[in-house]
Order: sequence, then structure tokens, then C-alpha cells
Amino acid sequence: MRKNKLKHIWQTETAATSGWLHIPNTWSAEIMANAEWDCVTVDMQHGLHSMETAIQMLQAISTTKKVPLARVNWNEPGSIMRLLDGGAYGIICPMINTKQECEKFVGACKYPPMGYRSFGPTRARVYGGEDYGDYANNEIVTLAMVESEEAVKNIDEICSVKGLDAIFVGSGDLRLSLTGSVKKGDNEAVFNDAIQTILESCKAHNIIPGIWCATVEDAKKMVAKGYKFIALKSDSMMLTEYANAQAKALKNYI
Repeated sequence: MRKNKLKHIWQTETAATSGWLHIPNTWSAEIMANAEWDCVTVDMQHGLHSMETAIQMLQAISTTKKVPLARVNWNEPGSIMRLLDGGAYGIICPMINTKQECEKFVGACKYPPMGYRSFGPTRARVYGGEDYGDYANNEIVTLAMVESEEAVKNIDEICSVKGLDAIFVGSGDLRLSLTGSVKKGDNEAVFNDAIQTILESCKAHNIIPGIWCATVEDAKKMVAKGYKFIALKSDSMMLTEYANAQAKALKNYI
């Protein structure tokens, strides 16, 4: 089976980076996959993809050596299994608040006896190799999203789930849950305390800590703290920011 390069990166103690796809298009997915990310994530939660489009985007990512990941729209086993069968080499699951929810998520990603994933790796066997079924439990990565006050309170139990590879902090939702706003403000210390608590729990349980960042500056700070998986912006955010900047620069000249 094709090796998962994310696991190799994490074993070297360096941080891995992920491109983030909201635009439902194979060409933009291919462009992002040719950038200097370690992996690229098809976002089914806040992206505009259908399942069919998502599979096609996984194919576009696979024209490169970048690891193809997918964020599911919810902790729903059928969607998780279908994306894995479509060739995703890891699943990010949103809104994991308890140990039980994490066990449900991880179980959907693992074949028996580790979990309850149904066997039928249609495209995954083509992308991963004919022996996919023998090694998928070892190569597929699982990332549980912690993005609520409840999840932070339960972080040690969540991190204790067997088969979980990483915690991925949804920084926007976590800040919203803790402070009532997605913007940085007077209560920023509460958010910083939470991400430190998450980081310490990950270290204690040998789990990779990851986080979504809106700016390169924030990403650098999170790496310096010890976060090992960084997702930066999204394709639609980058296009919007660059397009606005270029249009404004031209207008100012004219």
C-alpha cells in the first residue's frame, strides 16, 4: 500500500502543512496541490462540493505527491466511509465533543477488528494499491476537531481514544464558543489558555496537535508553540484576498 507521507513527517518532529479547498473545481484543486503543501484537504463542511465533485478533486490532487485529505460535513459514518473509498488518505471530523463521539468517528475509519468500516475500497485500492485492505488501518490518518468549550473540558478523554492520530483545532468555532465572537478581542486569553490545554493533552497522549490559521503570522506562532499540523486559509480566501488587492492596486493607478 502507498505510504502516508504525513505519518513520516510527524515522525520527524516537523510540522506538516495543508492546503484547504472550498472551491468545487478540479483545476483549482490541481493548482493548490502543485503548491508547496504537504497535503491538501477537500472541505466538505464549509466548502461547496458535492460528493461526486469531491472524488474528482481527490483525483486531481493525486496527480501530485501531496497527501489527499477530506473534512467531512459531520460525524456521519456513511460519508466518512465513502470518502475513504474514494481515495482520501485521512479524515478530519468536525465538532467532536466527547470520547464517545470520537470513538464513533475513528471506528468509521477503521476496518474490523479496530472499527466498523465496511469493506469496499473502490478507488482507494487503485490509488493506494491492491493490498490496501491489509494496511489501511495503519496508513489512514484520523483527525478529530476540537472546537467547543465542551470539547476542551473533555480533551483528555478524547485524546485517549485508540486509533486517533491527531487533534485539529477549529480556531474560529473554538473562539466563538469560548468568547462569543470569531474575532480576536478582550477575551483572547481564554482562547490562548484553551489551545495550550489542548496542546498539553496531545503531548501527554502522543497525539499530533493541529490547528487552522487565518494568517501566516498566526501559523508561525502556533508552530512555535508546538502545533504539528497547520492548515492555512482556503483557496477561496486566498483568491478573494489576492483578487481584491490586485483590483484595488489597478484602480488606484487609473
